[in-house]
Amino acid sequence: QVQLVESGGGLVQTGDSLNLSCAASGLIFSRYVMAWFRQAPGKEREFVTGIGRSGGDTYPADSVKARFTISRDNAKNTVYLQMNSLKSDDTAVYYCAASAMRVWFTPDKYIYWGQGTQVTVSS
Repeated sequence: QVQLVESGGGLVQTGDSLNLSCAASGLIFSRYVMAWFRQAPGKEREFVTGIGRSGGDTYPADSVKARFTISRDNAKNTVYLQMNSLKSDDTAVYYCAASAMRVWFTPDKYIYWGQGTQVTVSS
């Protein structure tokens, strides 16, 4: 079956960096666009950024555009999220998701999800 497994979360301080990974299995990875979402306590799941099948097109949300970078390695079936200059507002559970169609900005369009990895930014 399809599995998406995130890793790399943790507790960091304001201004630090983290690199999240999402390893996919059970699907032809290069046929899926990938995205990162996040969900803070008491808030809805929020689109962070997405990437096209080849990795040439990325779609970051305005709130992270200058700080977060999504990339993918189709040979390793892995998508990454490099997060720089972290702020307390970035504290959330981060999820990767896969879509067979296009990069959507809403979570309901994604068919596969990981279990999430916690990112906590302490000030």
